[in-house]
Amino acid sequence: MRSRCNNPNDQSYPRYGGRGISVCERWDRFEVFLADMGKRPAPGYSLDRTDNNGNYEPGNCHWATKTDQARNRRSNRRLTHDGRTMTLAEWAHAVALNQNTISRRIDRLGWSVARALTTPVRGSNRPP
Repeated sequence: MRSRCNNPNDQSYPRYGGRGISVCERWDRFEVFLADMGKRPAPGYSLDRTDNNGNYEPGNCHWATKTDQARNRRSNRRLTHDGRTMTLAEWAHAVALNQNTISRRIDRLGWSVARALTTPVRGSNRPP
């Protein structure tokens, strides 16, 4: 966290410190960080920022698994349908459609998100 935000020689610096992401001064003392975040819940968890454009600071950080963190990447495509916003991968799982099918419907065929998510694949036994 510190290196990628503060060290221009860190390979991840352009995606963190180079974008203006910083670590709050209160976390200069590990004891304060530990009081704010608590211990890591289990192996496999690491620090994640809720708003991945925001800083490492209380209120914007939580412990998360790699799967949780993958869902919070800037590169993820997010779709909103019926008042819910989820990643394309999450929608594909939720509606039992292939991600590529959903993307093609929206990008190439010009379908609305609602139509892309609710229209069964032709020849599918999936209920409407």
